[in-house]
This record gives sequence, C-alpha cells and structure tokens, in this order.
Amino acid sequence: MDFERFKRLNAPTDSDEAFQLENSYTLDVAVDGTILAKAGSMVAYTGDLSFTGKASAEGGIRGFLKQAATNEGTPIMAVEGNGHVYLADHQKKVQILELGPDDSVSVNGEDVLSFGSGLSYEINTIDSLAGAFAGGLTNVFLQGPGRLAITTHGDPLVVEPPVSTDPSATVAWSGTRPNVEVNKNLSDMIGQESGERFQMNFTDGDGFVVVQPYEEL
Repeated sequence: MDFERFKRLNAPTDSDEAFQLENSYTLDVAVDGTILAKAGSMVAYTGDLSFTGKASAEGGIRGFLKQAATNEGTPIMAVEGNGHVYLADHQKKVQILELGPDDSVSVNGEDVLSFGSGLSYEINTIDSLAGAFAGGLTNVFLQGPGRLAITTHGDPLVVEPPVSTDPSATVAWSGTRPNVEVNKNLSDMIGQESGERFQMNFTDGDGFVVVQPYEEL
C-alpha cells in the first residue's frame, strides 16, 4: 500500500458530530469548551487543549485519582479548549450513547471513556461486592441530556430484566437496579472461588443491562 492511500484510508473523518467513531476502538471528540474523559485515554489531539484532573462533587481530587492498584475511584480528567481529542482504552470497542433529559445510566467505572459536561454524574461503590473486589465495584451514575461513550471488550449484549449477570462482565444498566447475591453452592461445587459465585440480579424495572464477553476484574 502506498503512503497516500494509507493516509487516505486512515485519516480522521470530517464530520459535524461532537462524538464520532474513527474506528471501532478510537473516539474522536470535537471539544469546544469542556468534556470529561477517562484519565490516560488520550492518544492524540489537535488544536489548543489542556488536560487536568477533575475534582469530585464532594470536593477534592482524591476520589478520582487513587492508585489504580486499589481498584477504587474512577480517574477522570477534564479536557478543555478548542480542538479534537482522540480517545482509546486498551483496544476496547467504543459505544456512543445519546441520553435524553429523562435518561440515566449506571456504568462500571472501568468502562466510562468520555462524556459531555452537560451530563450530571455521581460516583458510587457497590459495597456488597467488597468481598469479591478490593474496595467494591465502582460505578458512575450519569443523567442526561448529553452524549456518553463507554467501552466494551468485544461486542456488547444488551438484555432486559429479569436477568442475573457476572459483576466482572457487567458494563452498564438503566431503568433497573441490581441486588448482589452469593451462590455458595457454586463455590462448594468447584472447590474454589469463582467470579460466577457473585451475581448481580436485576429483577425490577423495564430498562436494560449491558454485558460484555469478558470478565474485567
């Protein structure tokens, strides 16, 4: 393949969309003001942009920038200015969601890639999973309107409740809330701890649950 054809086939797309996919793994965000993104997800940018740690709603930056080894917090950065930022996360596939004023979604903190500053958000921890994962499972609750980009290992599966899921494979949910249960029989059967031993049971609501073909934690 000659250089010109290579450049033409892989050049950024010219579009008026604020959030757009350059390929399955790379998100192009047209920044005009401020957007929020997962810390460390920037792979390239053009224009005049700055990147800073974002403080939590409770005050201070500690809630977002804890050491990754603790599995606590959700590292988020503010991208400010005017230009384009290209975001990616370990070759995970990027999914773009458009939230209306009445839409909300909870996303595993590991799977949040970027969202517009117009979205309100709150970071929570599912403490009932503290026995399975250090510090529990951190998720981000986001309320529209605005755009949100999440990531999945492979193609996602979207199912409606009632459904039970493996917490390690659960990416997001909307219009429903999970109850966490421990399947002691499964642990006894295989003689060791297993991700399937902990289950997130979604039984109420008319929303949906997003799972991926991969156990994240």
